[in-house]
Order: sequence, then structure tokens, then C-alpha cells
Amino acid sequence: MPALTAAQIAGICGGVLEGDSSRVISGANTLEEAGPSDLAFIANRKAIEKASSSRAGCLIVPEEFSREGTLIRVSEPRAAFARALAAIYEKPRPAGSIHPTATIAGSAQIGANCVIGAGCHIGERVVIGDGSTLYANVAIYDDVRIGARAILHSGCVIGADGFGFVLSGDHYEKFPQVGTVEIGDDAEIGANSCIDRGALGATRIGDGTKIDNLVHVAHNCSIGKHVVIAAQTGFSGSVTVGDYAVIGGQVGVGEKARIDAKAVVGGQAGILVSQHVHAGEPVWGTPARPLKQHLRNLAELAKFGKLRNEVREIKKKMESGN
Repeated sequence: MPALTAAQIAGICGGVLEGDSSRVISGANTLEEAGPSDLAFIANRKAIEKASSSRAGCLIVPEEFSREGTLIRVSEPRAAFARALAAIYEKPRPAGSIHPTATIAGSAQIGANCVIGAGCHIGERVVIGDGSTLYANVAIYDDVRIGARAILHSGCVIGADGFGFVLSGDHYEKFPQVGTVEIGDDAEIGANSCIDRGALGATRIGDGTKIDNLVHVAHNCSIGKHVVIAAQTGFSGSVTVGDYAVIGGQVGVGEKARIDAKAVVGGQAGILVSQHVHAGEPVWGTPARPLKQHLRNLAELAKFGKLRNEVREIKKKMESGN
């Protein structure tokens, strides 16, 4: 872990340095836990209130922050802190390697400088772009395409059959899943997530999209570029998600729903079959509604509980004759 000066960190962050430019920073921590050799950041009003008691050697702060010390002023403190963390805790990337326990089909194409971890399985005609990393026990079925610099965490399953069955008389017959999966450049797929192949055509994950652990993307979904999806979210078949959308944890999305670019879906929301979520105000609840409406509904429910109690009291008085 390299030690950096405050001046070097300011250069990495693209910020304006104030204070001791030669101060050595060897780690990073929260405002509460940081010490004289640590970097911390301030991104909201609550953090500003804590700043006066912080022992951090250097702070990344908003441009309007008012306090003396060794400071790096930036327009986006959280993003700048992320860049600084990557430098302070730099992990040298290993040279391209394939673990001896990985099984790779002869027709698969693995790009330069890829890292393939222990127990991975890569099927026929799979294409993986340069610089991608597959952690242990990733399974990639036949005919999947993965872009450059993708990161697939342990336990991912890419290209399993979509959930397609046809009722024939008194039983279900499998609808052959003959499509594929296409994952763009710089995408990251969390541990134990599953992306199903298309029934026909492709299930698509766009460039730069980040998918958390335990997420399921069903057949023929189209997830745009730079979408962020939190853990335990599930997409039914043929869902469309626009670029830069943000999807909270444990969201359920019905078949053929459409989520517009830059839309925000709150955690545990339920998107109904074919529902259209517009960009703009965040949606929440089940069925998902604009956040303001959802909060109004919650307030009305609280009033209903109070009214119910009042009715019970009136009923008791009437029954007792008072």
C-alpha cells in the first residue's frame, strides 16, 4: 500500500489543495475513525457537522466548505474519494492467467490479459474481451459474449436457460432457449448473480453497468449502459432498462416492464407487468408509484389506523350504554 502526499492525492482527485502539501497519507477511514495519516471525505451536511471533531490528516471536501486544515476541494467529494482510495490501496493487477482447474472449451476465445479463476467453466464459442476478470467458480454457458475489462465475481452463472415452458395438454414442455447473452465493456456482475440467455435473440447488459450480488436477469432483458442494480433484485423476461437508471435492492420487475433512462426505483419496489417507469421523480412501493404519492399513501394509512381505533372506542361506548 503506497504512501502518498496530500499534493499527490489532490492531483489524483483533480482538486484544489489547501494546507500542508507534504503531509503523508498512508490510509483512509471514516471521519470518526480517521487518524493523522488517514484521508477522509465530507459529502453532506451531517458529515460537515462531524468534521470539527475529526482527526483526519487530510479531508476531501466540497468547494464551499469553510474550515482550515489540509483540505482538497472538489465538486464531487465521494467520487474524488473513490479515486483516491484506488490509489492509496492500489492492487497490482496480476498478469493474464488461467487457473489449472478452470475448464475452457476449445472453441472459446479468451482475450489478452484475462484472469480466469479456479473452478471456472467457459463453454463453446464463448468470447471474452481483453483484460476481463473471472473470479472462482464462474460458469459461462455456450455462445455468450463478454466485453473488455468485465469483472464477474464468484458464483456468477451467465447464459443459463431462461424460464420458458409451454403448457401442452396436462403438462409443460420446455421452450428451447436458443438465444445468447451479450455483456458490454467494463460491466461488473456480483457474486451468485444469474443472467439467463434469450429464448430467441440476446439478453443484453450494457457497457459500464454494475450489478450487485444475488441479482437475477431473465431471458431477453435489455439493460442499458451504466445502470446500477442493487442486491436481490429480480427482472422477469423482456424487461427494458434505460441508460443510467438506478435500481434499489430487492426490487421485483414484472415481464415486459420498461424503466426509462435515469429513472430511480427505490428498494423493495414492485414494478408490475408491462408497467412504464418514467425518468424523473423516484418511484417506491408496490405497485411502484412516484415517491411523493407513495409517502402520501403511507400517511393516509396511518390516519386510517387512528380512525379505526376511534371507531372501536365509539362502539365500546355505545355497547356499554354510555
